[in-house]
Amino acid sequence: MKSTGIAMLLGLFLTAATSVSVAQDTTSSGKSKTPERTITGCIAQGTTSDSYVLNGNDGSTWDLKSDKVAIADHVGHTVTVKGMVSHVTMHNAKEEAKDTAASAGMKKTNDEHGDLEVASLRMVSKSCK
Repeated sequence: MKSTGIAMLLGLFLTAATSVSVAQDTTSSGKSKTPERTITGCIAQGTTSDSYVLNGNDGSTWDLKSDKVAIADHVGHTVTVKGMVSHVTMHNAKEEAKDTAASAGMKKTNDEHGDLEVASLRMVSKSCK
């Protein structure tokens, strides 16, 4: 009888803990886990002529891709982009691992990096600050 009560209590605890972890929309360091992102920063040329990187004002970096937006027209500009994180589940797992490494003192920086499929772009400034 006593073990049944303990088992029920343990089951209730595990259910509550699972629902709390599922409900979190950010990593332990506050990075968003949502697939859709809005990021402001400076667009730079990537390593190839058809690749572009957004250096976010928040320290994040994003490899940009788009079939809808002419990203090349905005190299050197400060922009706000909206888009979807590519492979969001793997991206979030990687960012959680980086958070853990940073909190354990194994990593000096903990800036987010990912791939973003850009759906829209708004120019903020014709230069990067």
